[in-house]
Amino acid sequence: MRYLIHLAYNGTNYCGWQTQPNLPTVQQTIESALTTLLRTPVAIVGCGRTDTGVHASDFYAHFDLDGPLADNLVFKLNSYLPPDIAIFSIDPVADIFHARFSATARTYKYYASCARLPFSQGLYCRIYFNPDIDAMNAAAAALMQYDDFTSFAKLHTDNKTNICHLTDAHWSREGEMLVFTITANRFLRNMVRSVTGTLLDVGRGKLTIDGLRQIVEKKNRCAAGVSMPAQGLFLTKVDYPELP
Repeated sequence: MRYLIHLAYNGTNYCGWQTQPNLPTVQQTIESALTTLLRTPVAIVGCGRTDTGVHASDFYAHFDLDGPLADNLVFKLNSYLPPDIAIFSIDPVADIFHARFSATARTYKYYASCARLPFSQGLYCRIYFNPDIDAMNAAAAALMQYDDFTSFAKLHTDNKTNICHLTDAHWSREGEMLVFTITANRFLRNMVRSVTGTLLDVGRGKLTIDGLRQIVEKKNRCAAGVSMPAQGLFLTKVDYPELP
């Protein structure tokens, strides 16, 4: 039977979601806990791959198991796992459901601030200029007119395509935070962080909107801005049309 885990994690202490040899990852940590508690090897499949240091406030993974779940498994998992991973629920789903491929959209938020915020340490990126949010929103609107994001993709990956369909891209203020929200059907590795860095170049006056268009149309990662630090990035929503 297939089960779906709804979870969240602070990625500070992990080398991303996906299991890697001899490195701490979120996937490996949860698989190890499930294997111990269920007394059988358990492999889980995540809704995506977050990089080292990236966080997720809304994340899903599925696994297959012969037979019913152990009683109070969510409580037991949360007791067993480190405090930077939280399991919200584990529910049965159809066997054809896939945590990655059944998702129709994902939303990321990037948090930055000019302020020194000790209680948000490790959860945002501090910047040392006051960006023009209107200019960045105009640039984000221009970005949504494209679907080939080669210029913002990590080099030398196994992507079969760099086409992504954006449905939202905008900046807002939340208290001391400047927040970039972006939604698409799929994302490329490092895409959100490099898009954020490029839009911040617009906000500080280093890049015009025409310059942004030229970067996108060059389809060359070297043309885009810097990739922002991982600690400001959160996966905040994953959409599944067949789930309530």
